[in-house]
Amino acid sequence: MRSVYPDDSHLTAAECARRMNLTVRALRVYERHRLIAPPRTGKNWRLYGAREIARLNEILALKHLGLSLARIASLLAGKQTDLAHLLALQQQSALDMRARAERSLALLAGLRARLAEGAAVTADDLIKLAKESNMADTRSETVAWRRYEQARPRTAIPADRQKLPDYIGHYELREGGLITVVLQDDRLFARVSGQPAFELFAEGEDAFFYKVVPAQVDFSRDAGKVVGLVVHQDGYEHAAQRVDEERARHNEAKLERRIREKIPVLGGEALLRGIIQDHLRGEPDYAGMCEPLAGHAREQAASVHASLARLGALQSLTFKGVSQAGLDIYDAGFDGGDLEWGFALAPDGRLSALYLRPLP
Repeated sequence: MRSVYPDDSHLTAAECARRMNLTVRALRVYERHRLIAPPRTGKNWRLYGAREIARLNEILALKHLGLSLARIASLLAGKQTDLAHLLALQQQSALDMRARAERSLALLAGLRARLAEGAAVTADDLIKLAKESNMADTRSETVAWRRYEQARPRTAIPADRQKLPDYIGHYELREGGLITVVLQDDRLFARVSGQPAFELFAEGEDAFFYKVVPAQVDFSRDAGKVVGLVVHQDGYEHAAQRVDEERARHNEAKLERRIREKIPVLGGEALLRGIIQDHLRGEPDYAGMCEPLAGHAREQAASVHASLARLGALQSLTFKGVSQAGLDIYDAGFDGGDLEWGFALAPDGRLSALYLRPLP
């Protein structure tokens, strides 16, 4: 098999530090934390090849996200650098930076335009600008390193068969929807409402992962009994509380009736009109969204706004039905084309899901 690191040339510590804009002292610090282990010559000189430089890139990327060296050491312990995941992390960080800059530029342009028209810029306007920037910084960094950790290759271990029955049951997600865990032939499967069931593989005590997607499931206990779970996926954590069979069946029956009889969310059309108008103005209501959706919406805000701007004004909105996952589906007609929109609400009334796609 061809090596991922085909370049066999090596640099001295001084050359490596200079070319990577580091100091030799920093290289020594990383070595003391066991983050790197450069090979040595017969004269005990350290050498840095492609493998070591890839690991240094990984360290710098995680430092940029605000992780301490101790946390990085814990995260990378015993693991080789995965170039594909490293490049994906750095690409996503760059995209986040670009999206953040575009949002800031749009806000600044709007404020400058108001000043040019003689309108006042209020303290609330400036607070909004500062708050958006600061919140985006923290959120982007946290989500980015979580994505990186969640995307790392996992190693399956034999599950404790005596404990597997503990996990069987229904779990209600905080954002809405159910996860049902079942046991089949000593294999654990989890099914999210409206989706097929996928197998869970053990990687630790009460800790499992999917192979079909980069996601993990940790079960939580209270006094030895499993009372909930957390799904780690796409940089976010989705908590779910265990519920009894009666509540689970009630929720499933309610969803089945909405799907069968095409029952929309009360006030759903007016709500969606407001959502579309917010996006047309380039001012999505992130506070009205659950955290995972708000994060995705921020990342895509610029491209969604540009797409809607090309379509022009909203002319019509027609309810089509309810998806298997519980989303209300609408056809939206604009001056320049049609889109399908889907949304779902969490139990607290915030948006838990939102999508749009062109209609044929």
